[in-house]
Amino acid sequence: MHQAVQSPPAPSRQPAARHRAGGGNNQRNLWDRCWKDEEGNLAIWQTPNAWLIGWAVLTTVSLFFNGRMADVLSWIASASLIIWCVLEIWKGVNYFRRVLGLAVLIYAVAALIKVL
Repeated sequence: MHQAVQSPPAPSRQPAARHRAGGGNNQRNLWDRCWKDEEGNLAIWQTPNAWLIGWAVLTTVSLFFNGRMADVLSWIASASLIIWCVLEIWKGVNYFRRVLGLAVLIYAVAALIKVL
C-alpha cells in the first residue's frame, strides 16, 4: 500500500507580529517608537557605553593638562563622542535616542568647527 507524502505548508508572507508588553495591539505607535525599545520597555536613559565613558574620562583628564597634551586628549575625546553619536543615530533603540545622537553630533561638529 502506498502512502501519500504531504508537502509542508507554504510559509506565511506576512511579517511575524511583535510581542509587546501589555498585550493588545501588536503595532507600535509613534509614542512607543519615540520612548520605548523593541520589548516595550521605556528607554530614555541607558548605561553609557565605552565610547561615551571614553569621552567623559578623556575630557576630564584633559582639564589637568596644558598645551599640546590637552589638545590631543580633547581631540580624542571629541572623536569618541562623534563615534557614540553615529552609533546612536544608526543603532539607537528608539527615535528619542536617534534624535539625541543627531543633536549631540551637530553640537560636537559645530564646537570643533569653532575651535578650528
